[in-house]
Amino acid sequence: MTDAFGARLRTAMDTRGPLCVGLDPHVSLLEAWGLPDTAYGLEQFAMTIVDALADRIAVVKPQSAFFERHGSAGVAVLERAIEAAREYGALVLLDVKRGDIGSTVGAYADAYLGPTSPLAADAITVHPYLGFGALRPFVTTALEHDRGVFVVILSSNPEGPEVQQASQDGQTVAGTMLRHVADLNAGVEPMGSIGAVVGATIGQTDEDLAINGPLLAPGFGAQGGTVDDLRRVFGSALPNVVPTTSRAVLAAGPDPVGLREAAAKIADSLTS
Repeated sequence: MTDAFGARLRTAMDTRGPLCVGLDPHVSLLEAWGLPDTAYGLEQFAMTIVDALADRIAVVKPQSAFFERHGSAGVAVLERAIEAAREYGALVLLDVKRGDIGSTVGAYADAYLGPTSPLAADAITVHPYLGFGALRPFVTTALEHDRGVFVVILSSNPEGPEVQQASQDGQTVAGTMLRHVADLNAGVEPMGSIGAVVGATIGQTDEDLAINGPLLAPGFGAQGGTVDDLRRVFGSALPNVVPTTSRAVLAAGPDPVGLREAAAKIADSLTS
């Protein structure tokens, strides 16, 4: 890779559209597809989606937990899915939501962002609530290897606000986290490689989302988020938003044509 993650994502969004599809092999989806809840079923599910979509969407987002629950065989499937998706030209955002301190963060960074790791993705999700400074090994490793980090800042789960909306000295915790991200992206063109996760269904926010970086918006589609919600939440930052959906597309499988049509319908709604 010769371009920073932010630049590669900007190109992918401009050429393929901003849609991100989550690769979330829920047990219920495996059953709906007629697949067993085994590593074999997991691989059939994952590779069908990758083969159907990774040549036409900007981002594929595997949720690591659904692979990890199958142990080493599941992680091996995840490795193959990451490699295949990238070969098709999609960027891979690995949804791991890691967060720790010191050497442990460094080890996580090597596992998911280091160029020699079989699990290395284009970007990962992380948690900042052990203090933003604790994320430094993730950021350093990502930037050194032209990869990205998405910091979970404003989630749509009902438990989130007790931490994210807590305030000190007149600023919310979420606002402080957003400022840290913006500082890391300052002056980077066409946009920085450090992103924020902001739920599409949070209703609205007074926080400053102008972070000069990508904004991952989970909750779009089957979880209730709409195009109007994206406009309301993100306002002028909308051009940097990567809406992510999972079940609204994956429920159309296992037929590859059905998967492509479902993804195309959602992608079209984003530009209408």
